[in-house]
Amino acid sequence: MSNTRFSLALIAGVALCAAQAAQAQTAGSWSARIGATQISPSVTSGDLSPPAFPHTKADVESASQLAGGINYTIDDRWAVDVPLALPFKHTINGDGAIAGVGKLGEVKALPFTVLAQYRFGDPGAKFRPYIGAGPTYAKFFKERSTNVLTALTGGTPAQPTTLSIESKLVPTVQVGATMMFNDRWFLDAMVAKTWLKTRTTLSTGQTLDIKLNPTTVAIAVGYRF
Repeated sequence: MSNTRFSLALIAGVALCAAQAAQAQTAGSWSARIGATQISPSVTSGDLSPPAFPHTKADVESASQLAGGINYTIDDRWAVDVPLALPFKHTINGDGAIAGVGKLGEVKALPFTVLAQYRFGDPGAKFRPYIGAGPTYAKFFKERSTNVLTALTGGTPAQPTTLSIESKLVPTVQVGATMMFNDRWFLDAMVAKTWLKTRTTLSTGQTLDIKLNPTTVAIAVGYRF
């Protein structure tokens, strides 16, 4: 099952959970949640700039992490949401002409996101779907290369090839749902899409442009204050 289909099934499952009557989600209320998040890049890689094998590309693996967030309800419909997570570690593999060579490197990513959310249904409803949108600052750090990348780009053990990935400010949209178990506890599930294109620069001077456009799936248990 694809990540998107799984996400929609997960949200639908939340809607079918049995729950008690919920306290109205009124203006000025805060909530916090904790759970798990997976980020799955949908990679479209450019070619590594010369000198390089023709059609030298890269792929980026999915990563999962402990995550959650905080939410502030502005009124009966609108809220501000800030997802929080530990850094995600993504593996970078060879693709295109170098598919199968294995791991080229790894990078840690930490998306800083602020979302404006619009919630449907009555404020006192136990099940409330929502949509959201806002900016994400995709921070990349602790990039590490492998001997495979060094060999492919003409580096040496004494001067291994290193890499640097540009951090970017990009847009994110989301769809999700909240199911109240009682007047305080709830289950939250959501799927988000981020449009992200960045550039990797090697110490050899070569560059590679890549679209990541990740899909994010999250499920968490929360508490409303």
